[in-house]
Amino acid sequence: MEQKVALDAKALTDLVIEGLQNLKGKEIVRMDLSQTDGAMTDYFVICTGTSDTHVSALADSVLKTVKEQSGDIPISKEGMDVCEWVLIDYVNVIVQIFLKEKREFYRLESLWGDADIERIPDM
Repeated sequence: MEQKVALDAKALTDLVIEGLQNLKGKEIVRMDLSQTDGAMTDYFVICTGTSDTHVSALADSVLKTVKEQSGDIPISKEGMDVCEWVLIDYVNVIVQIFLKEKREFYRLESLWGDADIERIPDM
């Protein structure tokens, strides 16, 4: 069996983004919270899905891509039953996949105004 190499948080976000882009995730954002006071993680990766089915498929793609390429599995997953807002927690990277309305309501990017925000172009 092939041995997987532990990734740093930034490299893990690259795999997460790859998983999201594989299924045409929209409005992908990588937020570097590592220098932000009070942050509970190093990175947020936030994405919008076009339907609950798309949100579910995006979450599955992230889980599969990360596991296959790094061996990492999340410590928790939330929201997979309804798929309006799915949270995947890899400890130093938290992935949040929203339906558009939920993302606009919670506006997570604005809550962390001092974070470095990288907007990933839609594929």
